[in-house]
Amino acid sequence: MRRLHWSPWLIGGLLIIGLNCSGKGNEQPQHTASDIPADSLRRLLMETLTAQRHNALTRAVELCSPAVVGITVTDEREVVYRDPFSSWFFDDPIFRFFFGEPREYRHRYTIRNLGSGFIISPDGYVVTNQHVIGQTPRRITVTLVGGEHHEAELIGSDYTSDIALLKLRSNTRQSFPFVRLGNSDSVLVGEWVLAFGNPFGLFDINAKPTVTVGVVSNTGVSFQQEGRIYRGMIQTDAAISSGNSGGPLVNALGEVIGVNAAIISTAQSWQGAGSIGIGFAIPINRVKRILERLRRDGYIDRAIDIGLRLSDPERYEPASRERGALVVSVRRGSPADRAGLEPGDLITAIDGIAVQGSRDAELIFADSIVGERLRIQFLRGGRTLTTELTVGKRP
Repeated sequence: MRRLHWSPWLIGGLLIIGLNCSGKGNEQPQHTASDIPADSLRRLLMETLTAQRHNALTRAVELCSPAVVGITVTDEREVVYRDPFSSWFFDDPIFRFFFGEPREYRHRYTIRNLGSGFIISPDGYVVTNQHVIGQTPRRITVTLVGGEHHEAELIGSDYTSDIALLKLRSNTRQSFPFVRLGNSDSVLVGEWVLAFGNPFGLFDINAKPTVTVGVVSNTGVSFQQEGRIYRGMIQTDAAISSGNSGGPLVNALGEVIGVNAAIISTAQSWQGAGSIGIGFAIPINRVKRILERLRRDGYIDRAIDIGLRLSDPERYEPASRERGALVVSVRRGSPADRAGLEPGDLITAIDGIAVQGSRDAELIFADSIVGERLRIQFLRGGRTLTTELTVGKRP
């Protein structure tokens, strides 16, 4: 790509042209290029370029960086194993009678998991991914910009949505920098975004987050992975690598619109997982809903009961062009029964989200919470009806 280089002589020439073209035709120019020192022209050029370097993205970085943190989780594991040859003999009860039970060997080891997070309140609440924290972390250390370390308490986590909420412990700080949460429903495909995080533990080395830039590649992407439900995800080509999990995805206004959670990579293991331009962030509006429950209850009750069986309409009517989830059966006395749903109803939307097939509806139901109210839109006898279903608790 060719680049244009500006020189003081060229600027001087442009100034002469500009002066000659201004004013009345019979007036003589008052200044010439020789009247403007070359140093002044260079300074003017540098000031102009410097002003252009400061744009919406750099301002968003300045605004959000202080609230991004690196997370180190320490846990201990114990492995119990036996002599592989013992099964040849100790399966014999007579051998066990004389020699006792086979000897067990126990080995304890420490593991460290690295991730990212961001502070959402001045009193030190931190959002990250559940897979960064794990099920039973022994110690959680949070590193702030500048290298300051704090222990963190796990307030609660939700495996299904892959969200965890931490609280910083500090005897010296009364207030922490925090980010502003945006509205993920207003995200535009093609708009600029910034991914902050701690790739490969670089935060601990530099005491500040890494920033990558990209655009929103897609919205509303849904998939499942290892029992987790990633619904309505924001896809981006901003580089997200191992260690970026839990970091914020930020728009050009400096608002957090998502939590970096997953990537598609050609690596065979997570240690070598690098970006190939396909990353996904959990939309912040979904995160807000989870955080509210975690902060209040410390957990998310996912032992849900809906009480219906669904299928795709074309399975029963191959020529059908209708899109939705067909209700095949409803259990008597179930939440679906109390909501008035019947076999033959075609669910077309849940909470305003279009349902194209049974998989869409099943994902939404699986992602629901006990006690949550879902607005169901469905077709019955050619009429569009709406009902409210309150998610029950599985007995």
